[in-house]
Amino acid sequence: MTPKHFHVFSDQAAERTDYDVADEKMICGESRQSTLNMFSDPGNEFHCGIWEGAPALWRVSYSENEFCHILQGRIRITDESGIGITVGPGDNFVIASGFKGTWETLEAAKKIYVIFERSTPLT
Repeated sequence: MTPKHFHVFSDQAAERTDYDVADEKMICGESRQSTLNMFSDPGNEFHCGIWEGAPALWRVSYSENEFCHILQGRIRITDESGIGITVGPGDNFVIASGFKGTWETLEAAKKIYVIFERSTPLT
């Protein structure tokens, strides 16, 4: 038995969701991705889980803040000005709200994600 308000982060605690990147965002590669969302808060602003994707390149525009921990594979993230970074297993980073650019999964990848997106603007 686990304490109240405690959520176990395991593959058994979530349902896998397979989806495709929207056609208008895809540049090339395999659009099929999947998530195992382990937790979402009651206000639907905070989410965490595991994402997996095959090699692909697509456009991104972040309205959320996302922390990522790469478990496997390599990913290249490039901003609109062409400045990019490649990350791999063990790397941790945050993509802040407002980021626009491309996400390229260079080889089959898996990451832990933690997302926060405010549902109401700050006053």
